[in-house]
Amino acid sequence: MDLTHRPRRLRQDRIRGLVSETSLEPSDLIAPVFVDATTDERIPIESMPGHERVPIDGIVARVEEVLETGVEAIMLFGIPESKDPEGSRAWAEDGVIQEALRRVTSETDAYVITDVCLCEYTDHGHCGPLEEELRAEGSVVEADGPACEPTMTVDNDATLEALEQIVTSHARAGADMVAPSGMMDGMVGVIRSALDEAGYEQVPIMSYAAKYESAFYGPFRDAADGAPSFGNRRHYQMDPANSREAMREVRLDAEQGADVMMVKPALPYLDIVSAVRREFDHPVAAYNVSGEYAMLHAAAEKGWMELEDAALESLLSIKRAGADLILTYFAEDVAERLTGDR
Repeated sequence: MDLTHRPRRLRQDRIRGLVSETSLEPSDLIAPVFVDATTDERIPIESMPGHERVPIDGIVARVEEVLETGVEAIMLFGIPESKDPEGSRAWAEDGVIQEALRRVTSETDAYVITDVCLCEYTDHGHCGPLEEELRAEGSVVEADGPACEPTMTVDNDATLEALEQIVTSHARAGADMVAPSGMMDGMVGVIRSALDEAGYEQVPIMSYAAKYESAFYGPFRDAADGAPSFGNRRHYQMDPANSREAMREVRLDAEQGADVMMVKPALPYLDIVSAVRREFDHPVAAYNVSGEYAMLHAAAEKGWMELEDAALESLLSIKRAGADLILTYFAEDVAERLTGDR
């Protein structure tokens, strides 16, 4: 028997870590934080164990909790005190994100990224103002065509105008980075121009460049109160069946000035993460979304797997696929484990 090549030699405890091909650090992780203008106390998010909506007055304490684990960056999501069809509270100077930004950036050392979208701010829950269009059997038709019925869809250009106002208000309030997530055509170019013209050339853009219409977003929509009140988001989020389209989307965002490219969700789309890493020189981010988090928690509660090990393995797989940054609800728990293991 030829035993010249024995891979098991390098799997022993004292050598295993030295030859590990992928490493994960707390600095690779971004922690989502939910700030809620409608409450004066922390509200647990039932579908996301361990996470809460926090009031504006409690946002600094919440961010300090994140920083204590070794995680250096957060992404802010806001729940406003009121909503309207246009989502106008998203760019209000006294809006929930703007108020939270001023406090966090003046009182902590966190690197603060802001989610830029309208779904939490519109009373219909879609990612921008709506316009009426005529459809027959699912396809756009002429107004005098047969069997025409009006339906509603997101007005792309009106949404772009809103995004300009949102990002400049975030930059004024102190955002270190903005992250547009609505998958509107041309959003990165418009945002880059708006930031530059307002004197915020140094503020980078992390684009949700390949964001799929996914079943894994359910718990987040509970957390951010952003579920659509009718219909779905299939007309502006990507078809899960498509991969070449993702490369086109990422390329467009790169051409328009995006600094970091995000793939969302992460685990069901590791092939996309890997493909983006191979084809582009930009930093690549992946969003380990709420459904991926809740799924592991549910299995652990049943006693079917060990939660900490499954969480760490999941994040390692995302890093191994090529992500430089991972936005994850496991950020604090995994960071504490990583620093505790040293």
